[in-house]
Amino acid sequence: MTTSAITGRDVVAHADRGAGLWSQWQMPGPLVRRLMLILLLAVALSGTVTAWVVSRAAGEEVAGRLVRQQTDEVELVARLLASKIEQSQKVLSTLADGITPQMLQSPTLLEWVLQQGLPALRFFDSMEIARSDGRLILNLQNGKMESAASVDTDERDILLRTMVQGKPLVSGVIGDRPSAARIMLTLPLVNDEGRVLGVVGGVLRLQSQGLLPHSLALPGRDDSRLIVFTSDGVILSHPQLERVMGNIRTEPGVGQVYTQWRSELKPITTGRGETRTISDHLVSMAGVPMPEWWVARVTDSRALMAPLHGAQRRAWWLAAASVFLVGLIAVLGMAWVALPLTRLHRRAQGILLAENTGDDAPSRFAESELLTDALDHLEAQQQHHGHQAEFSRLQLQGILEQAPIGIVITRNDVLELLSQQASLMLGYSRVELEGQSVRQLFANDLQFDELARQMREGAAARGGYEGEFELRRKDGSQLWARVVGRMSMDRRSAMAAVWVLEDITSARDERRKPMWANSHDLLTNLPNRSAFLERIRALLAKKAGQGGNADSDSGVVLLHLDLDHFTLVNDRLGHEAGDMLLRQFASLLDELARHVGWVARLGGDEFAVVLPNCTAERAELIAEHVRASIEEWEFAYDGQTSMTTVSIGIVVAPPDLDDVTPWLRAADMACYYAKRAGRNRIMVREVADKAAA
Repeated sequence: MTTSAITGRDVVAHADRGAGLWSQWQMPGPLVRRLMLILLLAVALSGTVTAWVVSRAAGEEVAGRLVRQQTDEVELVARLLASKIEQSQKVLSTLADGITPQMLQSPTLLEWVLQQGLPALRFFDSMEIARSDGRLILNLQNGKMESAASVDTDERDILLRTMVQGKPLVSGVIGDRPSAARIMLTLPLVNDEGRVLGVVGGVLRLQSQGLLPHSLALPGRDDSRLIVFTSDGVILSHPQLERVMGNIRTEPGVGQVYTQWRSELKPITTGRGETRTISDHLVSMAGVPMPEWWVARVTDSRALMAPLHGAQRRAWWLAAASVFLVGLIAVLGMAWVALPLTRLHRRAQGILLAENTGDDAPSRFAESELLTDALDHLEAQQQHHGHQAEFSRLQLQGILEQAPIGIVITRNDVLELLSQQASLMLGYSRVELEGQSVRQLFANDLQFDELARQMREGAAARGGYEGEFELRRKDGSQLWARVVGRMSMDRRSAMAAVWVLEDITSARDERRKPMWANSHDLLTNLPNRSAFLERIRALLAKKAGQGGNADSDSGVVLLHLDLDHFTLVNDRLGHEAGDMLLRQFASLLDELARHVGWVARLGGDEFAVVLPNCTAERAELIAEHVRASIEEWEFAYDGQTSMTTVSIGIVVAPPDLDDVTPWLRAADMACYYAKRAGRNRIMVREVADKAAA
């Protein structure tokens, strides 16, 4: 009967790791978001304060510059007017120096002299000369002689006051209409003894070029006015002609400043100006001392600062854009810097997610709270794992004490744990060996170096190694041990290994005897075909002798194994590699079947495994385990590797079998059909009846 072969193994699906990469860029946790908000507010606040300070400083600087400019302007106009008055006085003084006492007694002579081209006639609008007795002897109006009766009364009073006081005078405004407004400059005529002989006076119209021309009130700016007025508040010059001769108290802005200065009794000094801000008006004033006049520039401060305010608004928009850009860069930079904290936050959420639900969901916690809870949880887990590790260690120690075989556990070539049997085998106590180097167990360094080489090659090929090594007991005697090892890397990148030791000193002594060579294969050290047949006949005879009491569900099962594509290894790597493959395969097969049966080499690449007291179902499980283990094994030789598979035939010995030949033939055919079905599989057959055989 033929059954289906067991083919392949289940494929284990791996979880997609893309979600882990995506989680690195998720929204930061609450703490980082708060820090981002604080950083954004700090950037916005610092930017706003900086923009405000700079804007205010710029505004104050511009305003101060405008104030200084306007103050300098009124001071310049005040000096200009003072220089005009001084020039007029000099012209009048020149005229007075040319008048002699004889001329005062002869008006005709005085008129003739004046008509000869004295500059005073062209400078003043009118001139008047009076003698000390009060008689007006000369009245020139625009260069023409007029009668004394036509002289204005105010002008006569000024002439008389000059003679009485004996010093030059500059009159106030004379006239009641803007077109007739004028001032009079007088100078006493004094002889060598200092006696006043008379007085000379010159009259200038306010709007004349020599005094206050209309162009003085310009430039024509709607937001600014240049005004000249007397200390009594009479307006002498104004951009609006109808305001001339009006009262300065009614002038917007400057009227309030004038009232304050009058109340403060400020003296009038030449060229010293002041600027004040009154009711959105910027007022700058400077005095002209001799005539006691004021020069004022009145400017609408709102119109004056409008360009500055526009520039400030543009600067604010630019500052806002800069703050936004800097804040965005700062937030992105913080998000990048806090990325490890975000990842840690997500990992802490994953740790606590299974244990925190509802209102206590970990996603609601800040990083500090969540990490604290996660660390507490990990600490509790660590304590739990520590207890489990201690419990496992005690269990392992109990196993090692009761194990009937020698077991040694090492880490980085240092002995960590030994079973009681291994200690007895080596002649040491466990305390003497634990923590010591593995090297001291070997008889010489060559044996240890060979073990290290096999460990490296075995770890790279199949995760383990196997070999026979000469060890040294505590008393110095030699111990030959078959060493089977498995190794792995722990979380601290340390090489951990588990050794299983078997004392083969007696077996090696047996190998030296001639009888052993006749019954064993010298290449693999396995029983040869003749020994196999002898041992299998003895086993079947024993089973036949127990036939009446034998369990019908268990018997002797034969596994016939044949390496797949063995000839390719010989062709590609050479016969030496083929021999090494056979030796390593035999060692692996013996290790796999040692505890359930025994192994023999039938010849070439054919091997047999005998399973006494085994059912057919259990035999299939054992065969599948052997097939899968060999499939995972990787043969390495001279830097090259090769995967190896095996085809297995399974036959259960019939209870009434008295000849092994049909049984061996059936196992061979089962293996043959496994190869024909595609290799690397098992096939189950039954022994045919004797006639068919």
